[in-house]
Amino acid sequence: MKMAIAALVLAALAGLAFGGTFAGLATTRMRLTVLAIVGLGLQVLPVPGRALSMWLLYVSFAVLFVFGVANRRVPGIALVLLGMVLNFTVIATNGGMPVTRHALVASGQQDTLTLLVDDGGAKHHLATSDDVLLPLADVIPIPVAHQAVSAGDLVTYAGVIWLVVGSMRRRPRTSRRRARAPAERERVHVGA
Repeated sequence: MKMAIAALVLAALAGLAFGGTFAGLATTRMRLTVLAIVGLGLQVLPVPGRALSMWLLYVSFAVLFVFGVANRRVPGIALVLLGMVLNFTVIATNGGMPVTRHALVASGQQDTLTLLVDDGGAKHHLATSDDVLLPLADVIPIPVAHQAVSAGDLVTYAGVIWLVVGSMRRRPRTSRRRARAPAERERVHVGA
């Protein structure tokens, strides 16, 4: 969650640095936004039991994928979809997201390591030799955020940053019309 918030803050700052405005962000049209809210909510909803947690995680990926496909033409969404596919692939293949001991130690998550060793996790598990596609798992330590992330996470964050920066740089439709209006009046005047 920390990395997602950091990605949004970075995106907003980059959008402002590149001349964007929050008004541009507000004009971005997204379809079926309720699916994004439901899908993300299902991923963070605390529920008892591993089986129910995993089932809700799979449902959340399906819901988020439908949202992504519906908005595939929005800048950055293609990367978000790719990140989701990468994460879903490793999770579905391994029955949860493997996390390497190295990534947990290097990111300062000794408590999480102890928890995964002692009790297991609802959606994550300590990587073993039985896990496959480990390069796609949570193997990338981010010490400053005390988090281990996957390649799919990084691709998703890049897509979100692209979406926010691109949207912030868009001018609202009303200002586009105003910008075109003098040029159109000039053409009419010159031609008369």
